[in-house]
Amino acid sequence: MVPRCATAWPLLLIAAPTLAGQPDAPASADAVEQLREAIGAGPGSLDHLVDAPFARVPLTRADAEKARSLVWEAHADRIRRDRAEEIQRRVIEDGELAMPFSFTRFGEKPDRGWSLFISMHGGGHAPARVNDRQWENQKTLYEVEEGIYLAPRAPTNTWNLWHEPHIDRMFGRLIENLIVLEGVDPDRVYLLGYSAGGDGVYQLAPRMADRWAAAAMMAGHPNGVSVRSLRNVPFALQVGGDDSAYNRNTVARAYGDRLDALQAADPGGYEHFVKIYEGKGHWMDREDRVALPWMAQFSRNPVPQTVIWEQTGTPHERSYWLAVPPEDATLGSIVVATRDGQEIHLTEAEGVSTLLIRLDDRMADLDRPISVSIGGEPLFEGIAPRTIATLLRTLAGRGDPGLLFDAEVAVTIPDSGTNPARRRGG
Repeated sequence: MVPRCATAWPLLLIAAPTLAGQPDAPASADAVEQLREAIGAGPGSLDHLVDAPFARVPLTRADAEKARSLVWEAHADRIRRDRAEEIQRRVIEDGELAMPFSFTRFGEKPDRGWSLFISMHGGGHAPARVNDRQWENQKTLYEVEEGIYLAPRAPTNTWNLWHEPHIDRMFGRLIENLIVLEGVDPDRVYLLGYSAGGDGVYQLAPRMADRWAAAAMMAGHPNGVSVRSLRNVPFALQVGGDDSAYNRNTVARAYGDRLDALQAADPGGYEHFVKIYEGKGHWMDREDRVALPWMAQFSRNPVPQTVIWEQTGTPHERSYWLAVPPEDATLGSIVVATRDGQEIHLTEAEGVSTLLIRLDDRMADLDRPISVSIGGEPLFEGIAPRTIATLLRTLAGRGDPGLLFDAEVAVTIPDSGTNPARRRGG
């Protein structure tokens, strides 16, 4: 018998729901069965299933959970089949670039999975041998009570070696692999770095905020980056009081003050720890290691109540439960969104034409209408249907079970003349 999905998608006869977007139970169950058959038809990418008719069928809550499990297991099988060699060889590739890495396990693996500490070396614009030495030093610079301590070697020898655009892609792929192949807990992934690695923490922590449980910057320079997107990422900042090269010491104090002000205005966010080591220069005699147990007390919340998403450095198409079409992923744009039960409130939306709001039953009751507003003005009200297509889209390129969503609502952001949030200055 040839599976129904092997050649052509069948015509589905779906009973009309009582409210637009609400699931019809028989059609929902049939969609999940067709997904099961499609996955069983043979190994391969799940991407092509996004356009299957069954992928657009609204699902019941129970069927959405079944679909989620099927999609995740198929993804994990593909990672185990196609990417195990990347971990065995200890290298991630991106085009012509390669990022070797080493890792050490500490302690016993918890039931929830290993913690992961990604530790970036210093160096920068220097001969390869200099950065090689820095990498060797970083491999043993810190220890943790529990977790995988991983030290990558930067793919280039440029001054900005840890915050070029390929780093985002390589770190994303590395984390995706380790979740499946090493049993890493995606809610306990930490970022840290020293000197040029600290530069990278300043840059990567905000622009990949939804990946991190916490981050720690040691002896680096921010190069003017905004830290508004760190609302849900506890951030440790340490520098020597006499580390005056590039004004690292004075800039660190200024960024500490900035985090103080952000937390004072928003006590629910911007957890931070700042330590200036008076009398010390660029080397802090390993006293900065206190940041690792400080970070380890935090776990990521993949669906925080409030998301502040400011695009800096390298633009991304998504952050937590927000996303934009590729053409709207532009530097300088900012969205501030808060969810409250069935309601989503936008208080800032600059540089974005279309905003995608991802949802699941962790966040709201998707059997009831949800509403989206900006500055008090309605943008959407209705059912956000759970679909296999949304599960597949949110899986692609992330491979993170915490960032897998069932439903998606697209809203058009009014231009500056009619956007209430913009008229009030956010």
